[in-house]
Amino acid sequence: MARNSKTQFENLKFEIASQVGVNLKQGYNGDLSSRDAGRIGGNIVRKVFEAYTGNSYNVGK
Repeated sequence: MARNSKTQFENLKFEIASQVGVNLKQGYNGDLSSRDAGRIGGNIVRKVFEAYTGNSYNVGK
């Protein structure tokens, strides 16, 4: 089960990176800016929150 969760997380991470226009590659991404990493992480949190609660989370609205 843990292996499946990691695979699902990896898929989600690459899907979100693609959606927000961040060029994320397999392996090391040391050239990724903190801003881009934060955009990916923030959107992952947003999707997990929506899946858990069934509500969308809109910052500042």
